[in-house]
Amino acid sequence: MAGSAPQAGVFSGFQYPTPPLSRGRDGIHDLINLETARAVADTVAGLHDSLEAGSGISGPAARRAIRAAVAAPRFAGAPITLASARKLLKNEDAMIYDNPHAIVLCHYKRDKALCHRDGVRDTPSLDRCVPGCGNIARTDQQAAQLRERAHALESQAGHVPQPVGDRLRASAARLRALADKHDRTRITPGEGQA
Repeated sequence: MAGSAPQAGVFSGFQYPTPPLSRGRDGIHDLINLETARAVADTVAGLHDSLEAGSGISGPAARRAIRAAVAAPRFAGAPITLASARKLLKNEDAMIYDNPHAIVLCHYKRDKALCHRDGVRDTPSLDRCVPGCGNIARTDQQAAQLRERAHALESQAGHVPQPVGDRLRASAARLRALADKHDRTRITPGEGQA
């Protein structure tokens, strides 16, 4: 058998099962839906735990995010099946996405989304997050991350030429202003139920 190509489903002599998601017509879409549902469930569970511990949340979608975190099904310790993933993804009220690059949560509602000006989609484009969107919410932890990023930018500003340093300091000031706004406008679950 020297020089022959390995058989499908065999790697280094070990037989592994072919993933069933790859066989179906919608295999890759089912896999994406499953991973999206896992990410959303993790985000909602993390928000629920954070709010239960006394953290606050701010932004146009803060009250909706609180209601979603309180009412959303908990998947803690339970495997997410394709059927439960589809059910979760159909529940628009439970769809909270974490956007670590913009340091916000997106409680996605199609009619409020500014990331899709060219058409309506079922999910946000997290790479095109627009400040001031009606779907944005920010947690206490994210406000702290804004301050950390501002501090890092100010540290960098001292080691670059003045025009670049000025832009970095301006970005740091903008991030601090967002964190300060969060502190002034944050609400907690008791306030979010109103």
